[in-house]
This record gives sequence, structure tokens and C-alpha cells, in this order.
Amino acid sequence: MSAPSLAEVRAGGQPPGLKERRNEEHWAGRLYMRSISPLFTWLFIRIGFSPNQLTYMMIACGVLGGAAVAVDGRGTAGLIWAVVGALLIQAYLLLDCSDGEVARFRKRTSVTGVFLDRIGHYMSEVALLAGLGVRAQGAWENGGYVELGLLAALGAALIKAETDNVVVARAKSGLPADPSSGDRALRPESTGLALAREAVSLLKFHRIIGAVELSLLIVVAAVIDHVTDGLTATRVLAVAVAVVAVLQTGLHFVSIVASRRLK
Repeated sequence: MSAPSLAEVRAGGQPPGLKERRNEEHWAGRLYMRSISPLFTWLFIRIGFSPNQLTYMMIACGVLGGAAVAVDGRGTAGLIWAVVGALLIQAYLLLDCSDGEVARFRKRTSVTGVFLDRIGHYMSEVALLAGLGVRAQGAWENGGYVELGLLAALGAALIKAETDNVVVARAKSGLPADPSSGDRALRPESTGLALAREAVSLLKFHRIIGAVELSLLIVVAAVIDHVTDGLTATRVLAVAVAVVAVLQTGLHFVSIVASRRLK
């Protein structure tokens, strides 16, 4: 079989509506990564990588990104490692796009692939948040910031678990994965809670615990710390993500229970 063209890979890997998937497509994917990823997807297909191999590579990039930011944030080396961590998270995002594109193009989507993809997101966000805590502490030792990073990592994992367990609960009850009412099911039945949910959603504060956004914020904090010769900016960021993670865990739980997703 002749090698596919880039146009064929783009058409097969990115069907209509892919970028518009609610709660599925990251803003960075819509903004730039889905424009870049077909080039790499074409290369991965030529090399012969399977979708699951790319997902394992995605997981490795995410975890290594967390390890990179865990390096002491002081000095020029700290700034360099923050940039390395952000680049690894960009590679993680690229591979997160390409593994699905390869699967769709080759018609090799699988339950295993979906499982690995979800686990990869858990592991990468947990690694990055834990790494931020170590970076803010300045060493692998107790002192408050490591614990804040672990608290934020636990919150991020619980938020994803809350989302995934909606599908589990519906499946165990004999219901389809998605409610028949579509996006309307996401809205709490209480008008007050619905308005509060919309207000929180508009603020987008929850995004700072996402891997892509957080990796960029770590670089910004690292630049400030490099100029001021300290760790103040990184420590402020560590406190902020811990607070957001705890609040978002509770708000997300209430949003799910008060919505039609469990009905």
C-alpha cells in the first residue's frame, strides 16, 4: 500500500466536528495543535507507530514534564528546567492529538486506547502538580509546599474521577454513557446553582490546574523568580493551585449531583 498523503491523514484523522467537541477538545488543540498534529501524525504513520504506542509516549512526556519542573527553581538552571517541562507538556498535548488521529485513520480505535488515554491524563496532571510543590519547596523535603502540591494533585485526580464515575454509574444502572438531553444535562436543575455554575465557568479559574495551562504559568513564575532571585512567584502559584483544586473538587461534585447527568 502506498504511503498516505497529508491531506488523506488530515481527512481521516480529523473528521468534521472534532474540534467542536464540548468538554473533550482542549482550547490549545483548537487554537494551534490540531493544525500542527497532522504533520506529525503523517510521520508517525510512515514510521509505523501504533495508536497505543503513541499514548504510552504521551504518558512518558507528561510524567517527565512533572519531573522537570520538580528541579530546584532557583537560578538559571531552574528557569531552563521550567521551559523544558513546558516543552514536554506541549509534546504530551501533540501526542494526545496524534494517537487518536492515527487510530481513526487506521480504524484501530479500542477500549484499551481510551483507558490508556484517560490514565495518561491522570498521571500527567498529578506529576506536574506534585512537581510544582517540590519546586516551590526547593527540595524533596517536608515544609508545606510539597504537601500543597500533593493536595492539588489529589484534587485534580478526584475531579477527573468524579467525571469518569458519571459514566461508570450510568453503565452500572443500565443507562447509556451520555444523557439523551445532551448538553442540557450538564446544567444543575436548581436555577441558582445553574447561574453559579455559569459564573464559575466564565471565570475559567479551574484551568490553572490543567497540565498545559499550569506548565505555562510555571514558566512565567520561573521568569519572575529568576529576576527577583527567589521562589516567591512559584510559591504563590503553588498556593493558588492548591486552593483552586480543593474548591473545584467540591464545586464539581455539587455540579454533577445537582445536574441531570445521573438520571
